[in-house]
Amino acid sequence: MSPGSLRSWLRSPDGRGLTLVSPPFIYAVLLLAAPLAAVAAFSFWTQNYLDLDRTFTIANYREVWTEPVYRVLMLRSLTVSALVTAVTVALAFPIAYFVSFRVEPARKPLWIFLITIPFWTSYLMRIFLWKVILGYNGVVNGSLLQLGIISEPLNFILYNVNAVVITLSHAWAPFAILPIFVALEKIDRSLLEAATDLGDGPLQRFFSITLPLAFPGIFAAALIVFIPTVGDYVTPRLVGGPSGLMISNMIELQFKKANNPPLGAALAVSAMFIVTAISLIFVRISRRYLRERA
Repeated sequence: MSPGSLRSWLRSPDGRGLTLVSPPFIYAVLLLAAPLAAVAAFSFWTQNYLDLDRTFTIANYREVWTEPVYRVLMLRSLTVSALVTAVTVALAFPIAYFVSFRVEPARKPLWIFLITIPFWTSYLMRIFLWKVILGYNGVVNGSLLQLGIISEPLNFILYNVNAVVITLSHAWAPFAILPIFVALEKIDRSLLEAATDLGDGPLQRFFSITLPLAFPGIFAAALIVFIPTVGDYVTPRLVGGPSGLMISNMIELQFKKANNPPLGAALAVSAMFIVTAISLIFVRISRRYLRERA
C-alpha cells in the first residue's frame, strides 16, 4: 500500500475506527493476554527448587485434578462465591429498588454518589475494619454482651467461611447495586400504571412486571460478583482462618513459599477454566430465560 492510499484509508471511517481501537487493544494484549499466555505456558513446565524444566508435561494438571485437597479448596471457593453472590444481590436489590422508585429524580445522582463512597477507602482497610467489627472483642460481640443477649463472645463470626461471606458481600455490594439500578431505571412506568388500572396489587405488579424486567441487571450483578470473588485471596487470608481459605490462597502459596510456580499456574488455569465454564452456562441459561420472557 502506497503512503497516499494509506493516508486516505486512515481518513476513512474504518481507518479512524481502527486508530481509536488500536491503543486499548495493544494495552489489553500486553497487560492481559501476554501474562495469561505466560501463566498457561508455566503450567506445562516443572520446577525443582531453582531449576525450571521447560519440557512439556501435564503432570501439574494431573496433580491438580487428582489431589483431594485441591478439589476441596476449589469446591469451597465456588460455594463461598455462590453464597456471596446470593447475599450481595439479595441485599443490593432493595437498595437499587428504593433509589429507582422511591427517590426523587433530582436526588438520584446524590444517592448513587453515596453508594460509591466505600470505594474511597482502601480495600485492605475495609477488611481490617470488618476484623474489628467481627472480632472476639469486637463491635458485634461487645454490643451483644452489653445487651445481655449472649453471656460470652461468639467464636463463629470470625476466622471462618462466615466472615469471608460477610466481608466480600459488603465489599462487592456497590458493584451489584449499580447494574440492578440501571435495569430498574429502564422499566417503563406506564406498564406499572396499566397493571394498577387492571386491579393488580403491589406484589402482583412486582412479581409480574418489575422483577422480570429487572432480571438483566440481576444477571449482570451476579456475574460481576461471582467471577472475581472466586479468585479473591486477601479476604480469606485475613478473616477466613484455616477453615476459610480458598483456592487462590493455595495458588499464592505455590508461587511464594512452596516455590512451585508451574503447579500454581496449573491451579490458576484450572480455576479459570471452571469459572469460565460456569459463567458461560449461566449466561446461556439467562439468555434462554430472557428470550422466553420476551
